Amino acid sequence: MSADITDPPGIVQVGRSYSNMPKLPNLGNLPKLPKIPENFDISKLPPGWQNYAVGGGVLLAGLFLFGGRAPAKEKELTPEDKFTKYTKSFDAPGTPKASTAGNSATQADPKDDTPMRDRMAKFVRKMQSQIADAVDDLEIRAAKDLGVKPRVCVRDEWIRAEGGKGLSCVLQDGNVFEKAGVLVSVVHGPASKNLIQQMRARKKEGVIEESGVYHMFAAGCSMVLHPHNPNAPTSHLNYRYFELVKEGEEKPVAAWFGGGCDLTPAYLYEEDATHFHKVIKDVCDSHNPEYYPKFKKWCDEYFYIPHRQETRGVGGIFFDDLEEGDHNKLFEFVQQCGLSFVDQYVPIMKRRWNAPFTPEMKHWQQLRRGRYVEFNLVIDRGTKFGLATPGARIESIMCSLPLTARWEYMHAPEEGSKEAKLIEVLKAPREWV
Repeated sequence: MSADITDPPGIVQVGRSYSNMPKLPNLGNLPKLPKIPENFDISKLPPGWQNYAVGGGVLLAGLFLFGGRAPAKEKELTPEDKFTKYTKSFDAPGTPKASTAGNSATQADPKDDTPMRDRMAKFVRKMQSQIADAVDDLEIRAAKDLGVKPRVCVRDEWIRAEGGKGLSCVLQDGNVFEKAGVLVSVVHGPASKNLIQQMRARKKEGVIEESGVYHMFAAGCSMVLHPHNPNAPTSHLNYRYFELVKEGEEKPVAAWFGGGCDLTPAYLYEEDATHFHKVIKDVCDSHNPEYYPKFKKWCDEYFYIPHRQETRGVGGIFFDDLEEGDHNKLFEFVQQCGLSFVDQYVPIMKRRWNAPFTPEMKHWQQLRRGRYVEFNLVIDRGTKFGLATPGARIESIMCSLPLTARWEYMHAPEEGSKEAKLIEVLKAPREWV
């Protein structure tokens, strides 16, 4: 997955999908007890009947208490409540629930002195829950329209022996998505020599002692959605936080945010690209007017396939090493970027998921999927780093790849076709807003 935090070694799956849990039967429809007259006196019953009256009363009271009272209607669970309820082992005891407020309403409290690592860990779980629920909702609505059985994400939790946990929400062969993956990892442990060398190469000022022992922390949410319909675009997202702490100290010697989102269509609908870019531009502009033009250009440059001389898609934003300034404000920016994704993407999918298409369009989509695979396996730094890590969780790394793809020798689209129009844009990235 592009520029993603790769899953670490030493991982064991321990979770299951909450969507498959059986429901308890409703025992709340038993008849109500008859009302006992106010002037009833048990002492006036014949001696032989008093014991039966007492025993019968106890029995009826038991039925009333344990089966006859209709339970209160269960409150509808929010995405974060579902995460907390069905993956309790992922959260440390006593961890407060993340807010479920809307996109721009979610603000970082400038007075919050909770360590950033804890706040980011909680946030990526919330973001994952929101996106996975949106995927499930699209699948359920589509199944209803098609009159078929819905498919939803399977939730698999894993534990890293060296420190940390994660949760993978994955769907394959759905009604809307050929493959969808929304993955969270929150890991920590000793920093390897290779990692320290990378930090020095990136001129991280606090990482200067050759003999220093450092510990790392990384939290991130990564996502790739591959729809069936060639009219509907693939989309990728990743937002992450990393910090390095010298052994025996509490304050990080280096800490930064990274991430972004991008859109990869097989057929270009300009209104879709414009909408996707406008939503994230509005978020960027609300924090810093320099963010969008800088991060949009960075995205076009990062998702470039040199051997094809074209970009992977129509872009979005991409940033890394975001560390200058108030980290509370940077965290607020990252939150709003992540929580805006549903607004960026779902309206497009509602328009395109069931649009008519031909076998030739599906064939072209498969060829474009081949380009996606080429970038992820040949170019992407995050994928290459993950594959080179001993004991890495390969299933999570490969989750970014489409379920199907195609390569053909010397294929070229017909001049003037819709397919050729897409290639023109990929070879010369344009401004959308």
